[in-house]
Amino acid sequence: MPQDARDRAVAYVERLHGAVDELVAPIGAKLSARLVCRKGCSGCCADDLSIFEVEAELIQRRHPEALLAPPAPPGRCAMLTPDGACRVYSARPYVCRTQGYPLRWAEDEAEKRDICPLNDDGSDLTELPEALCWTLGPVERRLASAQALIDGGEGRRVAIRDLFVG
Repeated sequence: MPQDARDRAVAYVERLHGAVDELVAPIGAKLSARLVCRKGCSGCCADDLSIFEVEAELIQRRHPEALLAPPAPPGRCAMLTPDGACRVYSARPYVCRTQGYPLRWAEDEAEKRDICPLNDDGSDLTELPEALCWTLGPVERRLASAQALIDGGEGRRVAIRDLFVG
């Protein structure tokens, strides 16, 4: 693949991440009393996370220094610092940008909803207006399209832990 096409794919994903941040901001503002996720809250930061290669490349380009340090111990996301902060926060993957928010998606022709247990206040998520939930699907399709520019549609993914040098 020509480098300029790869550069365009990575730049597109960076812009997409920015758009996601803008779109979730009103949800976070309206649900601020409910959402307890803050810096250092890393219970959802799992070790088995994989991301598209294009997102991995964005991390490698924006935070090469973070990949030289030892990763967090197995069982925790490799990108976590000892105090639970994300080493690559500004280039964190899409999945991390929406983690903790109320999520909604279609499955077997039915709408499903979920939220991080720490942000579950016991209320019925089905009562939450759609506008206060992050809808899964559209952004994932855009990420897959950007990845297809790199791998021709194979949908290759990389384990976050595998990004570390050495």
